[in-house]
Amino acid sequence: QVQLVESGGGSVQAGGSLRLSCVVSGYIDGTHCTGWFRQVPGKEREGVAFIDSDGVTHYRDSVKGRFTISKDNAKNIVYLQMNSLQHEDTAMYYCAAGRYVADRFQANEYSYWGQGTQVTVSS
Repeated sequence: QVQLVESGGGSVQAGGSLRLSCVVSGYIDGTHCTGWFRQVPGKEREGVAFIDSDGVTHYRDSVKGRFTISKDNAKNIVYLQMNSLQHEDTAMYYCAAGRYVADRFQANEYSYWGQGTQVTVSS
């Protein structure tokens, strides 16, 4: 069984920083992708940042230069460092993982999901 557990969310003022953590339990074999989605009520989940099994990273344009995704293979933790946070970044953030992902930014490509951690940015 693969289990993902997020933490690190909270409330910050615009311009502040947060670091989210995703602890991955269980082994995901083969080519895979792990990353972060976010969602606000009434909207579809949108892909934020992803890291492939070979370490290559991918970001949506609106967070590029502000967010950094990384992984600690020894501890099986994926991080999302979020700097220069904006009010528009407010959302529930979910960690996700999937095997043989064709389109990293499509939520239905992923088989494993965390429970979510709330990020609120006040202006």
